[in-house]
Amino acid sequence: MTDSTIAHASAQVIAARANPAAIKAFFDDATNTVSYVVHDPATKRAAIIDSVLDYDPAAGRTSFASADKIIAFVKKHDLGVDWLLETHAHADHLSAAPHLQEKLGGKIAIGEHIVTVQNSFGKLFNAGSDFERDGSDFDHLWKDGDRFQIGEIDVTVLHVPGHTPADNAYVIGDAVFVGDTMFMPDYGTARADFPGGDARQLFRSLRRILELPPETRLFMCHDYLPEGRDNYIWETTVADERAHNVHAHDGVTEDEFVAMREARDIALSMPRLIMPSIQVNMRAGHMPAPEENGIRYLKIPVNAV
Repeated sequence: MTDSTIAHASAQVIAARANPAAIKAFFDDATNTVSYVVHDPATKRAAIIDSVLDYDPAAGRTSFASADKIIAFVKKHDLGVDWLLETHAHADHLSAAPHLQEKLGGKIAIGEHIVTVQNSFGKLFNAGSDFERDGSDFDHLWKDGDRFQIGEIDVTVLHVPGHTPADNAYVIGDAVFVGDTMFMPDYGTARADFPGGDARQLFRSLRRILELPPETRLFMCHDYLPEGRDNYIWETTVADERAHNVHAHDGVTEDEFVAMREARDIALSMPRLIMPSIQVNMRAGHMPAPEENGIRYLKIPVNAV
């Protein structure tokens, strides 16, 4: 069966090569996360993807140094921010989207399947009836195949579940922001053992992205410095991933991938910031409401995961 969304995205990639989007990456050393400002040079309209809120777990304090670097860049280049895009509800860092929205504007958006994540983790954290679990914390929810523009740059949304049920990739012009589906070829692919994750779905999502034209630029959400490399990198191509991804290169079968991923995931420890991250990110980057004493709290469920 023809995947009409991938067919459209492929045509978009080819057409966009003459006038690509401008992309600025911001690497956060504390969480190994890459955030991006993507803009249309002709109109100076922009989107910010997967921003990071600085969080000290020992002190329970937040700060904005990472987000403020993005704000400074946007203002320096006189960009107008239309979208604050999340690829998924991250488990390794807190989103700075509300802070960026306050300072720069734009709508906070994520995939429609965030409601699955909200229901699962809303129960885990006993979030209460004030947490709606319907995606309404976000300004916009994307469906697979949705299309929009950043200035004059075409964007196609891909639903790519597996790491979580709600992962999206954004095809912006000739570039794809893959979230946590895959990493650089020498590091492989994302884990699939979080609630709602599925290694078989992840393989199919990976192969879907890798059906795009070979020259398509791919931008990672993380880089973790695999053995043998001492510099952080986050840009590659479909052709390079198909040829060299250590987990999912051409020739790896779905069953082989699932067996590898499931065996590998069992040995992985939980991300250091998973408890605060999920509670905040399922709320579009907002903290839980303050309690009677005016203080906001993040919960740690004991022996529950």
